[in-house]
Amino acid sequence: MSGTATIEDAVAVLRRGGLVAFPTETVYGLGCDAENVEALHRLYAVKRRPTDHPVIVHLPCASALSEWAHDVSPSASKLADACWPGPLTLVVERAARVPDAVTGGRDTVGLRVPAHPTALELLAAFDGGIAAPSANRFGRVSPTSAADVRLDLGDDVDVILDDAGCDVGVESTIVDCSFEVPAVLRLGGVPVEELEAILGTAVTLRTDGTVAAPGALAAHYAPIAEVVVVESDAAAARAALLVAEGWRVGVLAPAPVPSDLPAEAVVLDPPADVDEYARVLYSRLRDADRRALDVLLTVPPESMGIGAAIGDRLARAARGTRG
Repeated sequence: MSGTATIEDAVAVLRRGGLVAFPTETVYGLGCDAENVEALHRLYAVKRRPTDHPVIVHLPCASALSEWAHDVSPSASKLADACWPGPLTLVVERAARVPDAVTGGRDTVGLRVPAHPTALELLAAFDGGIAAPSANRFGRVSPTSAADVRLDLGDDVDVILDDAGCDVGVESTIVDCSFEVPAVLRLGGVPVEELEAILGTAVTLRTDGTVAAPGALAAHYAPIAEVVVVESDAAAARAALLVAEGWRVGVLAPAPVPSDLPAEAVVLDPPADVDEYARVLYSRLRDADRRALDVLLTVPPESMGIGAAIGDRLARAARGTRG
C-alpha cells in the first residue's frame, strides 16, 4: 500500500496480522499487534532479528501501563508520570497477556508511550499494544523517514504511514525498573541526568549488552561505509592519510568543522548543536552510503545530555560489519 495510507488502513492491517511502519518522535517503527504471535514471528523474520532479542510494546497512554505490567514499581510510576508520552522505555515485570515472542521468553517487557501525533492516533484507534522495533533490517541504520523504510524493507511492509517529525532522531532511553536500583540499558532520548533528577537518586548503567535490550549489541546502527570515531583535532590528519591510501572519505562533525581537512574529503552537512546532531545522525549515516563513501570519520559531541546517546550510536556503528 502506498504512503497515502490512512490510520484506518493501518488499523485494519494490524487487526489481520499485518505489519505497519509508522513515525515516532525517535525513529520509524515497524509495528504489529503485540498479542498476535504469528504477526510477531513475521515481524522478526522481516527484520531478520534474532528471536531472543526483545521488542518494545508501544501503548496509547500511560494509564495502560498497569494492563501490560504485572507489577509497577514506584520508580517506574514516577518515570512514566514524568516522561510519557516521550522517548523513554520502561522495563517491568510483564503481565500474562504479553507473549513470549515479545520478550524472548523473559519475565520482563519494555513499554513506552510515544510522543508523536500519528503514532498516538494509530495506537488510540487500534486500542491495544503495538510491538515495534525500528523499521529497518536488524543491525543497520535506523530510519527517520518513510523513504528510508521503503528503501530498506520495500514490499515486506503492508502499510507505511508517511509523516514527518522524528524530532528526537535517536531511539528511546531504556530503563530497567525490575532491578532494585533502576538501570539504563540503552542511552537515548531522555538523558541520564534527567532520569536522576526525576528519581532523586543515581541510576546504574548496564549498556554493555549483558542485559538483553534493543540496540544494546556491541555492533549496531551500521551503514555500509566504515565508521571511524575521531577527536576533532585528529580528523584532518586521519582524513589525509585515508585519502592518500585511495579511500573515498567523508567527515561528520558538529559545527564548526575542522578547517584543515583535505580538499578530497566529503564534508556532510554539520549539525549546529547537539539536538540537531541527534535529529540528523541517521540521515547523515545514510547519506554516507548514498555518496558511496568508503570511510566516514565522525566527531562526537560532548558526552552529556543527549550527546551521550549520540556517542553510543557512533561507537556501535564503528563496530558494525561492512557489507
